[in-house]
Amino acid sequence: MARVLMPLPDRDFDPTETGVPWLALAARGHQVVFATPSGRPGEADPRMVTGRGLGILAAFLRADRNGRAAYAAMSASEGWRHPLRYSDLRAEDFAAILLPGGHAKGMRPYLEAPLLQATVAGCFAQGKPVGAICHGVLLAARSKAASGRSVLHGRRTTALTRLMELGAWVLTAAYLGDYYRTYPETVESEVKAALASPGDFLSGPSGFTRDAPDKLEVGFTLRDGNYLSARWPGDAHRFARDFTAMVDAA
Repeated sequence: MARVLMPLPDRDFDPTETGVPWLALAARGHQVVFATPSGRPGEADPRMVTGRGLGILAAFLRADRNGRAAYAAMSASEGWRHPLRYSDLRAEDFAAILLPGGHAKGMRPYLEAPLLQATVAGCFAQGKPVGAICHGVLLAARSKAASGRSVLHGRRTTALTRLMELGAWVLTAAYLGDYYRTYPETVESEVKAALASPGDFLSGPSGFTRDAPDKLEVGFTLRDGNYLSARWPGDAHRFARDFTAMVDAA
């Protein structure tokens, strides 16, 4: 059994990108340890759970049935009730780290936390499995190695693409404003700036079909050594499978 860290903000993380990997890891007997800034259990982005406020696009934009069920199971688990604080974290205490995403403004304390970035950098330096999906890749990109460069410098990665981010924003801006724009700069743009070459960013196949336990081929992940990345909740099942395999092997 491996001890896997899943840091989260206090609110607004994506339910699918947390619940689906948690379910896969738990099924293999691994212990997932959560951490939040406050040390209290976090709360997923309510719009992604209920669809409320998403209008006619709710069925497409919110978490699907698999994601909602996985999040419900995770939030009822014993480990969920007792998260650590960011200040308690040390990379050496964990066998692997998983960085989920989310796009609402409550994600910022997670994406901007120096203590969390140091933990991520420590996991990279120690060669431990690191998984990042969607905005979680942005947290990895902001984490600095001993060289002062991003831990992703010299690696290949994917992340939430510009097309996906701006597409969701354009479709909802009239009634949700900048809900889908965590920052003025897109995730893809900032991540690319941290890489050795813009060509090290791979967008993956086009389309917005979500994967599922029986449709893993629909998802897209990219592995570079001990690092695995994915783009959005629609990749979560494949991401969960591939990351769990990395943890099993480690």
